[in-house]
Amino acid sequence: MIKNFNELIENTTARYRGGRRDALAILDEVLERMNGYNLIKSHVKIFGDSLVIKGKRINLLPYKRIFLIGFGKASAAMAKGMEEIIAFDDGIIISPENVELRRVKLYRGTHPYPSMENIKATEKVIELLRRADEDDLVILLISGGGSALLCKPRVPLESLKEVMSQLMKRGCTIEELNTVRKHLSYVKGGQLAKLTRAKIVSIIISDIIGNPVEFIASGPTSADSTTFHDALRILKKYGVKNEEVMKVIEDGIKGKIEETPKNLDNVVNIVIADASLACKYAKEIAEEMGYHAKVLSVTLRGEAREMGRNLAEYAIYYPRHHTVLITGGETTVNVKGKGKGGRNQEMVLAAIKKLANEAIVMLSCGTDGIDGNSPAAGAIADGYSYKKAEEKELDIEKYLENNDSYEFFNKMKDAIFTGYTGTNVMDIQIMVKL
Repeated sequence: MIKNFNELIENTTARYRGGRRDALAILDEVLERMNGYNLIKSHVKIFGDSLVIKGKRINLLPYKRIFLIGFGKASAAMAKGMEEIIAFDDGIIISPENVELRRVKLYRGTHPYPSMENIKATEKVIELLRRADEDDLVILLISGGGSALLCKPRVPLESLKEVMSQLMKRGCTIEELNTVRKHLSYVKGGQLAKLTRAKIVSIIISDIIGNPVEFIASGPTSADSTTFHDALRILKKYGVKNEEVMKVIEDGIKGKIEETPKNLDNVVNIVIADASLACKYAKEIAEEMGYHAKVLSVTLRGEAREMGRNLAEYAIYYPRHHTVLITGGETTVNVKGKGKGGRNQEMVLAAIKKLANEAIVMLSCGTDGIDGNSPAAGAIADGYSYKKAEEKELDIEKYLENNDSYEFFNKMKDAIFTGYTGTNVMDIQIMVKL
């Protein structure tokens, strides 16, 4: 998965190469195990006339036709696995990457911002759902990135993108972002499930802390606890204004637009993978390598640079050497600069000064292979990185101030590149204490 694996190992002094090799090997194997294809093959089985999904048995006999629909960064890889398990009468996948599928049609979409391609593909999904009847089964494959890829907005596309961009740059949580998205959409917040009389089984890879199904990909098949009032409160909290968006929200509050569904009786939602599984795998792999390994958290959140410094300090004072420390979760960046980067690279950049001369290797990586607005997945650093930055005359504080972590790590040759990974379970941090 890691395209520049060997280069990253060699790009330091001899003292840290072994630690880099092991940290990257752990990450590489975790990404492989968490790929949507492998997760489907591990958690979905056919037993007789039943489909068994992570222990949940679905009797297939009552259904005349079976359809497959998917959207999200892992959807194409998941669909490839599902096609090897069961035959489908028809299907549609919306994905940012191109994967060859047998019967199911794949439509390429854009992320993190939606496009007309996404809207057109979503309209195809709606057509298919409306064709499905009460004696049909629809299997939905849902993963992070689905909020952008499944897109049928109540406002002009440019207005939606403008509001989403402002909210993300101002550091809103994913729950807040998706609350607003639900109420500007015809398909999010359980509205997709209401379009059909068919039975829906959603297989979900979670990219949100705690696995709240109603927020993963903006919960298209989940009853929604949020309201137009909540959406308005969030827009006001972050000072986000847009005339067309505000009109839709105000019309919803006045009852001119129906609220998102609060109950759904045709859906079963099953989460098959999340950050805790990725961290569990990382721990197992590290122990197989002979390390003492510890998962510190699978719910890491907060400002990325603060978390980076905190994790570095924790590793420094951890009393045991030959140890791998692991965290998972999703931090935020309050973007004030005009640079290129993401929360993973910013986290590692902020940690470099604390790591100076310490016998520690640290990496942070987005499991989807994309970190922020950069082409990198994350970054790696060690006790030599601070000295190397000084030798290259790179001012860490200036790069942090401009939110330009990618440019820093690109010059250091310590950015991690994977391309699309076929999964999305937030971020993972791996620290090797030598």
